[in-house]
Amino acid sequence: MLEVSIIGLDIAKHVFQVHGADAFGRAVLRKKISRAKLLRFFASQPRCRVVLEACGGAHHWARELAKLGHDVRLIAPAYVRPFVKRQKNDAADAEAICEAAQRPSMRFVPVKTQAQQAAAMVFRGRDLLVRQRTQISNALRSHMAEYGWIAPKGLAHLDKLAALLADREAVPEGVRSVCMVLLDSLAVLDQQIALLDKEIVRRSREDEVARRLMTIPGIGPITATAITALAPPPGTFAKGRDFAAWIGLTPRQHSTGGKQKLGAISKMGERTLRRLLIIGSSAVVLQASKRGAPKGSWLEQMLARKPRMLVTVALANKTARIVWALLTRQEDYRAPVAVA
Repeated sequence: MLEVSIIGLDIAKHVFQVHGADAFGRAVLRKKISRAKLLRFFASQPRCRVVLEACGGAHHWARELAKLGHDVRLIAPAYVRPFVKRQKNDAADAEAICEAAQRPSMRFVPVKTQAQQAAAMVFRGRDLLVRQRTQISNALRSHMAEYGWIAPKGLAHLDKLAALLADREAVPEGVRSVCMVLLDSLAVLDQQIALLDKEIVRRSREDEVARRLMTIPGIGPITATAITALAPPPGTFAKGRDFAAWIGLTPRQHSTGGKQKLGAISKMGERTLRRLLIIGSSAVVLQASKRGAPKGSWLEQMLARKPRMLVTVALANKTARIVWALLTRQEDYRAPVAVA
């Protein structure tokens, strides 16, 4: 049997598929392994490169395999899909992972530590609670609309809803009892979200990188802590545009024949960071629209000739590049001097 040089590993809950190739790319190993026997199998294998798709549980298995001395790499699933031949199954996926990893220009995903994943969980949990709060508030407005009461959008108007439900004659008792349960759930969610907000603020104050990022307009404690927890090391990217493209804030290209055609933003990469940067930029643009942007600034020129939403996304793109520059140079933000 020829020596295995690279192994493609397709992970799942219970059954894993292994595809090994030699230095010339020829298949020399195909094996199905149960979860309990996976680490024992790789401990008996000679040290080689092991490649997995960057999916749920991949970072855990990457850390465990690295402890055994293997060179572990992660690949984004979008880069593996073109190498799948005809039928889609675990064996074909493992072969595609192995083949994709042998491309000299392939891009890999950095393996996260347990601390990095733990830091990211606070945002995942907060997003879940915020979505649940939005769902419940929308359900309350929909239920009350069936009885002729139309509530404005926004959590600020739920107090009027609570006052209406307090009046036993305004709505039937059966409706009132159910809506009060939903209102109580909203109060609990508000408390839980507030606790996570305090935890995020505490982390932002203790982290030097987060404090540096908060000097950028439009970036607060939530965005700054999210960048430190979710973004890969700045050295992963050659320039700021690559970082913005990874977040998904650069235009999607469909060019041919020397003619450039740019569309909407690609929305690739980390969705949480993209959303937070756009929200922060919208606050900056809104303030500039009301109070006026600095004379001669880039923002003033953009607002004068472009729609506000387009300017918001463009500012988020610009902010992402500034973030990369600050992380690379380890400096605080310095506002540009306006041109007279």
